[in-house]
Amino acid sequence: MTPEHVPVMVAEVLALLEPRADSRIVDATTGHGGHAEAILAKLGPDGVLVGLDRDPEMLAVAEERLRAFGTRAKLFHARFSFLREVVAAAGALPVDGVLLDLGVCSAHLDRVERGLSFRPGAEPVPLDMRMDRSRGETAAELLERASRAELAQLLRDGGVPMPGRIARALDEKRPIRTVQALVAALEGVRLPARKHHPATLVFQALRMAVNDELAELDTGLSSALEVLAQGGRLAVLSYHSGEDRRVKQFLAREAKGCICPPDLPVCGCGRTPRLRILARGLAPSPAEIRRNPRARSARLRGAVRC
Repeated sequence: MTPEHVPVMVAEVLALLEPRADSRIVDATTGHGGHAEAILAKLGPDGVLVGLDRDPEMLAVAEERLRAFGTRAKLFHARFSFLREVVAAAGALPVDGVLLDLGVCSAHLDRVERGLSFRPGAEPVPLDMRMDRSRGETAAELLERASRAELAQLLRDGGVPMPGRIARALDEKRPIRTVQALVAALEGVRLPARKHHPATLVFQALRMAVNDELAELDTGLSSALEVLAQGGRLAVLSYHSGEDRRVKQFLAREAKGCICPPDLPVCGCGRTPRLRILARGLAPSPAEIRRNPRARSARLRGAVRC
C-alpha cells in the first residue's frame, strides 16, 4: 500500500486561494490529492478542479481519492510547464486560482525503489530519481554522462556547499549506479557542519536536475500567470531555498511593473504590474511541524492577478 502524503499548510492555502462555489482552480502538482480534496470540498456543482501530475503512479492514487467528486475533478498526466495547454483542453480558461506545491511527495521518499532517499543497510537500489519512470534520464545515467564541470553546476544550482569538491569525488568514483554507491562516494567528503547527512543535499540536487525542476518552475509560474483571470490567485509552496528565491523574484518582478532605469524621467517600457503580492514566505505553524516534521521547510507565497 502506498503511504499517504500529508498535505502541507492546507488552511493557509485555502485562505489564500479563497475558492468559491463556482471557482475554477488548478492544482498543478496534485500528488495524492490532499490539497485537491480540500479545495473540491469548497466548490459547488458549478466549480471545477483541474489537477496535473507528472507521475502516473501518484495520479492514480489521486483519482481514487477524488472519485466521489465526479466530473468536478479533471485530472491529467502532465508536467506543470504544460499548465496552459492542459487547462485549455479541460475547457476551464481562465481560472480563478492556481496552486503549485513544489518539491517531492512524501510517498516518493518513503518508497525506497524510487532511489530518492537512502536507507543505511538496505539492499542495493538503482539510482533512478525520475518522477515519471516511464521516460527520461535516470540519475545513474546523468552521473555517467555529465562532465565534472556539469556536475559541479547542477550541485551549485541545488544549493550544495563546495560543489566543486563534491563533483570531483563523484567523478573519481564513477560509475555510480546505486543509492548505496552514491552514499559511499560521499563518505570521505568534508563539508561545513550541517544538521543533515551530507548526502541529503546531493540527493536533492540530483533529483532536481533529473526532473529539470528549476526550468519547470520558471515555465510553470509564467503559465500560471497567463491562465489566471483578473482577480485570480496564485499560491506557491516551496521547500528549497533556491526554488523559494525563484518564486520570490518572479512575484516581485510581476508586481513591480515598470522596468525602466531609475534615472529615466518618463516610463518608456509601458509595463504595468500584473500581480499584487498577498503572502510573503509564510511558514507552517509549530503545531503543524510537530504533526508533520517534513513540513518544517515549507514556505507559502501568493499573489492576486491585477
